[in-house]
Amino acid sequence: MLDFETKLLDEILDPVTRSLSPRAAAKLAKLRASRAMQKRVDELADKCGEGTLTEEERAEYAAYVSVANLLAILQAKVRRIAAGGTAA
Repeated sequence: MLDFETKLLDEILDPVTRSLSPRAAAKLAKLRASRAMQKRVDELADKCGEGTLTEEERAEYAAYVSVANLLAILQAKVRRIAAGGTAA
């Protein structure tokens, strides 16, 4: 079952993804974090698992998680478009 934030993002992104061409959708589907960004996320995830995050790091990590959730929803929608379907 989808949580409220996921449902909300899915609904908000729907008009955006419906306006994309298959080519634009394919490009968005391939979007990835830079190596430096991924390294930082991994460091924060390790510290989170160890219980050693500072408050500032916790806020930073939460922001990365929120962005990752948004990107995951967006990419799920655009993959359908890139494959010739619809964003629904």
